Amino acid sequence: MRQIKLGSDKMYFGEGAVQALADLPAERKRAYIVMSGTIQEELGQLKVVTDVLESAGFVWKANTDVEPEPCWGSIQRGVEDMKTFEPDWVIGFGGGSAMDAAKAMWVFYENPQYKTLEEVMPPTVIENLKVKARVCCIPTSAGTGSECTRAALIKDPVQKRKYSIRDYNGRLVPDVAIIDPVFSTTMPRRGTAGCGMDALTHAIESYVTPLANPFSDSLAIGAWIYGYKNLPVCCDDPQNLEARGNMLAASCLAGIAFSNCALGICHGVAHTFGATYGIGHGLANGVVLPYSIAFNSEHDERSAQRYEELASFVGKTDLQKVIVDLKEQLDMPVSMKELVAEADFKRDFDVLVQKVITDVATPANPVKIDENYAAEMLRRAYYGE
Repeated sequence: MRQIKLGSDKMYFGEGAVQALADLPAERKRAYIVMSGTIQEELGQLKVVTDVLESAGFVWKANTDVEPEPCWGSIQRGVEDMKTFEPDWVIGFGGGSAMDAAKAMWVFYENPQYKTLEEVMPPTVIENLKVKARVCCIPTSAGTGSECTRAALIKDPVQKRKYSIRDYNGRLVPDVAIIDPVFSTTMPRRGTAGCGMDALTHAIESYVTPLANPFSDSLAIGAWIYGYKNLPVCCDDPQNLEARGNMLAASCLAGIAFSNCALGICHGVAHTFGATYGIGHGLANGVVLPYSIAFNSEHDERSAQRYEELASFVGKTDLQKVIVDLKEQLDMPVSMKELVAEADFKRDFDVLVQKVITDVATPANPVKIDENYAAEMLRRAYYGE
């Protein structure tokens, strides 16, 4: 038996969805808004959100002290700020970084007894949630699907490792997701491409993991089809609200899919390169993805068949070639060698292997990853083999 949770308790989708903020049920009406930097404020998007909140009688406070890859230090500072402000709603507004940071801050705000990231990782069952506050997420990019996932990915820059705060019972899934395409139209082409490849990776990996099930399969297929068809349109025609909305839907569907199964070696390797060398998560996934498809196909017949099925859903036969061609269309790097100095890669190689093996995503890969396979995948992704 497994527990299935199909997204947030309430999800509002489409142009104007932001108006649903006025209906957030609250007694104290204090909203703590978490963003990654000041870009949403500079673009006037924060005011759109706060105008709706104020119209409903909310008092709000904004936190822009979150990195593009949210770090443990900014989470700790945010928690201390929340203790003073005492919100009953925590709102993650931005890309995956802002949403993951909001969820992580919320966990430690609810549970002051926890002092480290290790304490809120599986197999720990997080003690208190939704006692002091609830969570709403508003994505401005289509990639992580964090507005509907049961996890928050936080980086420890000292250990150069990413930690996945998770709750297997689905309690980390936000109470409300507001998916309004208007907020995503300002995302630059490179960011749109990187985030989109993250969403496609979620869809593909959740479809081939041994933990896939009828619910995750259905969501992964939908995410893959919508994502593949709409990502190039979003990159070439950023003001296209229909394509932006479809891409946000794809990201959300893929997030729900992998929350109900798992990911795999692409994420294990991407997390490792990202945490070690500061490479954006979506970009890292985009680089690694075709090599993970080739690797799993060569070593696992079921994976090869499932990749072929995904390709067929978009009228193709070879999924690896589909991804390679898409990356070329989106002007994305072919290999990690374009992003990381070879001397650094060789120096760090043994450490990288261990990070891949111990990454939270690696164990669910259809091919069991040992040191030799981890090394093979690292070399493939780095040298483009």
